[in-house]
Amino acid sequence: RDYGNRVGFWRMADVMARYGVRGSVSLNVAVCDHYPEIIERCCELGWELFSHGTYNTRYFYGMNEEQQRAVIRENRETIKRASGQELDGWLTPAISNDETTQHLLAEEGIKYTLDMLHDDQPTPIKTRAGHLISIPYSLEINDVPLLVMRNTPPDRFAAICKAQFDQLYEEGAESGTVMCMPLHPFLIGQPHRIGALDEVLRYVAGHDKVWFATGREIAAWYTEHHLAEAQSWIAAGTP
Repeated sequence: RDYGNRVGFWRMADVMARYGVRGSVSLNVAVCDHYPEIIERCCELGWELFSHGTYNTRYFYGMNEEQQRAVIRENRETIKRASGQELDGWLTPAISNDETTQHLLAEEGIKYTLDMLHDDQPTPIKTRAGHLISIPYSLEINDVPLLVMRNTPPDRFAAICKAQFDQLYEEGAESGTVMCMPLHPFLIGQPHRIGALDEVLRYVAGHDKVWFATGREIAAWYTEHHLAEAQSWIAAGTP
């Protein structure tokens, strides 16, 4: 992980900037204090910072609602202090959320969650108060399962990501789809792997009508253009 912060991140950021791709950073917010130069670079590039908890090893397992709420609030304050950005998105550390987490996120004004892996399009989440949008997240093209757990070679990783894009791009001609490509600088930022990221981004950028959006931009678009219709459809089918 140290390699990712000192070396991999910078290499990864340069490749993404080459193709005009802004990151949506699933941020362990302690990085704001440990590595402020990373936060500065993210802001320079126009990347979005959202929360992945304080540390990825501080799970939500066993936390009560007030403990979870305290983490959400502290993370919001830290990101605001370090970057000036509002906290709009959330991915629970190690996806350790329980059945109440999404309610708390909505109550705390979070606009979208990545805790669910159930679709290729944004969907509304029913909560106790407020509204929350689920933005697609992927474990299928996440570099941790592919590169670490399955020992996928870089060229095969690139081929998998391009195949993911091809199918979603075809379907997106009729109804927009989201390709979330979760990456970790200590993995994809390695010298022998960074070329795979370059290859994928070059391929995607070579297609028309692709929106390189941040998470908050996707959530805002969906909320403005589709949320009311989706909520009406859900309400009509509710006994």
